[in-house]
Amino acid sequence: MFQLREEKSWFSGAISLFEVVFHSVVRSVRSKHNNALIAMGANILQAIIFVALFYVMFAVLGLRGSAIRGDFLLYVMSGIFLFLTHTKTVGAVAGAEGPASPMMQHAPMNTMVAILSAALGSLYIQTFSLFIILFIYHVAFTPLVIEQPIQAYGMILLAWITGAAVGLVLLVIKPWAPGFVGILTTVYQRANMIASGKMFLANTLPSFMLAMFDWNPLFHCIDQARGFVFINYNPHYSNWQYAAWVAVALIMVGLMGEFYTRRHASISWGARR
Repeated sequence: MFQLREEKSWFSGAISLFEVVFHSVVRSVRSKHNNALIAMGANILQAIIFVALFYVMFAVLGLRGSAIRGDFLLYVMSGIFLFLTHTKTVGAVAGAEGPASPMMQHAPMNTMVAILSAALGSLYIQTFSLFIILFIYHVAFTPLVIEQPIQAYGMILLAWITGAAVGLVLLVIKPWAPGFVGILTTVYQRANMIASGKMFLANTLPSFMLAMFDWNPLFHCIDQARGFVFINYNPHYSNWQYAAWVAVALIMVGLMGEFYTRRHASISWGARR
């Protein structure tokens, strides 16, 4: 009942926070399956299926000529990987445990830890899948040449951050309208199948079609990533700064909403979901 609380320095507090986040990330990764390797394998298989389906679709529709001069499969993967990273992160953060979750009754746990662990767990799984698939393709099929690999991975991180920002806003709204947020999350993820622009290049789009896609930060991330992956492509109608500013704005809105929601949270909300 009575406890003596120790005053911690900022350094020890940060270490404690990182430890809690680490264990929460492990729990988040293993939540997909009791065996972490099977959970990873399922995600890798999903990415391979996506790549194969789009490869066949491009071949059947005769769209391979509209791609960038270079490795066609790398062109497909450069869109698929960013799309999966973004949409999976949106779903993970939007589905993170809120202030009324029973896990919040444990002292070290809080909503920020839940959000961070969901986002970092998703990034870990997608990055692991990315490197495994690229390694297998490089070793078993043909050597890969990525013009600027660090900058290309930076675009993956930007797609992840924007996904976390969108998921955070959805997570904040969820206690107030859980049914609506579930539908909105699904619609957003499905809409990005087309709106992400992973099937075409921004440089090849007419202006009236470009206006239909340039609102989407993921569209800018994918187009910029292809500029870093291929030496023959220089994106003119996208910029990564737009995606970064959208992410910052959504994170600020999400954090303010999370603070407000946490102060007005009620245990009874959990019974309505």
